[in-house]
Order: sequence, then C-alpha cells, then structure tokens
Amino acid sequence: MREMGDEASGKALADGLIEAVIEREGGFVDHPDDRGGPTRFGITRTVARQHGFTGDMNAFPREEAVAIYRRLFWLRPKFNEVARRLPRIAAELFDTGVNMGPAVATGFLQRALTALNRQGKDYPDLVPDGRIGPLTLAALDAYLEVRGDSGGETVLLRALEALQGERYLKLAEQRPANESFLYGWLANRIGQLG
Repeated sequence: MREMGDEASGKALADGLIEAVIEREGGFVDHPDDRGGPTRFGITRTVARQHGFTGDMNAFPREEAVAIYRRLFWLRPKFNEVARRLPRIAAELFDTGVNMGPAVATGFLQRALTALNRQGKDYPDLVPDGRIGPLTLAALDAYLEVRGDSGGETVLLRALEALQGERYLKLAEQRPANESFLYGWLANRIGQLG
C-alpha cells in the first residue's frame, strides 16, 4: 500500500477543490434548461433548503456552500479516504460527485477498479453500489500495489474520465435540453485534473 497523506494535506486538498468548484460554478444561476433550478455557488435551492436555508438563493451564503461541499461531497462519500491514497483520484471523484452526485462518482471508481483487476487475479470484483467502504478501499490499495508505480494512477484517472464523458453524452442523448450544457461539461470537467 502507498504511504498515505496526513489529515492536514487532505484538508488542504479539500479546501482547494471546494474553492475551485465555487469559482467555476459562479454566483447565482437560474438556467431554464437546468432541472436543478436556481443555484448559487453550484448549490441547488433544493439542497440549500434541505440544510435549513429558507431565503432567496441570491442571498445564499458562501460559507454555507463551503460547508455543504465539505460535508456532502467530500466527507460523507469518503473521498477524503481516497485522498489519503491518491489525491488526484479523490479530486476527480469530488468534481464528478459535485456534477453528477457522489454515488455516481463512486460507482465509476468501483466499475473501473473491477475492470482493471485482471479477471479477479489482483483483487475481487466490486459491486458498484456507490458507497466507499472497506472493500472498495481494499481494492484501491491492491490496485496500487500492482499498478501504482507503473502509471496506475493515470490509467485509473483516464478510466474515470471515460466513464464520465460517456455519461455526459448519454444525458444529452436522453434529454435534448441537456445539450445546452454538454459542451461546457466536456470542456470544463474532463481532463482538467490529469
């Protein structure tokens, strides 16, 4: 297993990722084709309401957005545990999770790890349940033992991005209104961390 990073470096990574996503998502947005409705700093009105915010989304506080990103998109899905092993992979999972949901991002990781296990020779297949637990972390550790020093992180990152790109295309094919966002998704969400 690779030497794991410390908690302080994981927090610094999360802080940087959260700042970047807030910068990228911008302030208040209410695009007519966005099913999420009004957002501020990338947080939908629905999520803000679930966390106790009752005001106009134009006034949604930045510090609440930061807290939601840290809790819902970093700690709860356990991307911080991935960051202790592979910070670039954790960053990719966070970014994908913000855009598609943490369970989708985790499912991508589980699918990629299973496809890269050489028919179970390196570690057992995973059930893509969208939750990072001991089996997913053990598979990640085993993957790193086998592939870590031979470009394994880069290959895993490419697999995650391939799954993400395929999902974007499918979303645009299934709902034509999503074509409004496809170019931006592909331009700003794929290949930005590798």
